[in-house]
Amino acid sequence: MRLLHVIPSSSPAYGGPIEGLIRQNETTLGMVERELVTLDRPEDPWVGGCPMTVHPMGKRRPTKGWPAHYGYTPDLIPWLRENLTRYDAAVVHGLWNYASFAASRVLPHSSLPYFVFSHGMLDPWFKARYPLKHLAKQAFWTVADGPLLSGAQAVFFTTEEEKLLAHNQFFGHRYRPKVVGYGTARTPIATPLQKQAFEALTPGLAGQRYLLFLSRIHPKKGCDLLIRAFAETAHLDPTLHLVIAGPDEIGIVNDLKAQAAAAGIADRIHWPGLLKGDAKWGAFHHCEAFVLPSHQENFGIAVAEALACGRPVLITDKVNIWREVSNANAGLVETDDQAGTTRLLQRWAELTPEEKNVMASSSSRLFFEKFDVSRTGPALIELIREQVVALQVV
Repeated sequence: MRLLHVIPSSSPAYGGPIEGLIRQNETTLGMVERELVTLDRPEDPWVGGCPMTVHPMGKRRPTKGWPAHYGYTPDLIPWLRENLTRYDAAVVHGLWNYASFAASRVLPHSSLPYFVFSHGMLDPWFKARYPLKHLAKQAFWTVADGPLLSGAQAVFFTTEEEKLLAHNQFFGHRYRPKVVGYGTARTPIATPLQKQAFEALTPGLAGQRYLLFLSRIHPKKGCDLLIRAFAETAHLDPTLHLVIAGPDEIGIVNDLKAQAAAAGIADRIHWPGLLKGDAKWGAFHHCEAFVLPSHQENFGIAVAEALACGRPVLITDKVNIWREVSNANAGLVETDDQAGTTRLLQRWAELTPEEKNVMASSSSRLFFEKFDVSRTGPALIELIREQVVALQVV
């Protein structure tokens, strides 16, 4: 089966959607041939490094203003119209960008079966946080993303929580929701090289215990809450450090560093930037626990990666796998506010070493039972294949 994935970018900085797709591809080789069409420019360095064939449409993409921010790429719609017949099905990843808009202009009017991953972009947090932007999204939904989802064979949600939260967020255009398994790959075993690669990026951390935040550094992720919570609980464990790793998408790191300095904890917080390869796995394998006080997270690939490394996860109830984590005793869960984030760190500090070890063992078990992509990846392909075959029979 040949699948076309319509996705804004093949860059690792795009986060969970491309990371999940790469891991799914690794576990379904021989079952499916995947190609990506993206808004990337041909010269972007990550295009050639992607393990799947990428068709980058951004050659004539604007570099300034709202068209650049939106990803306007005039070659995408013509390319889709000319090439759809080469595929057995398509999967659209994400909403509210030019990739989904282009897909809405072509896919509902074609005979190609297609599916949509919303990747958490129908979560009510966005409506509460950006009410004016939500009104603009309602207009966009009416003419573009709504018809796109309405015409899909299924709209995929990675958890039951995500599906429930998405219900009735926008008026008009019903769709067929389907909860599917999602996850990530089993992690590389811990090696000294991983530890060395990570420590090279975090001077002063060698030999220290630390909590790890690894995600996009963005207000949605609750980084400001985390710094204040760490400041309030630092006295409970004076030898514990905090690593805040990830790309600074909108330029807030300097403000966060100033916040840490004002709280008197700057020397215990480390900022290695985007971690990849050995450095990333070194960070995961050697942290005490993973922490993500996010306001909205439809799944959280990094959370699954931490579980795969046997690390307990300290998360909010806005990370949509929180029920699984709580029920499995694989971490701690609190509300996504200042009090909740502070309780996360306080509760962790109060656990005994034995309780932390039990939680670490539960983390590994939860990953293998629920989030191992070697199980969820092939199951998703079989689901898509069944839908395609059923249409052919009709």
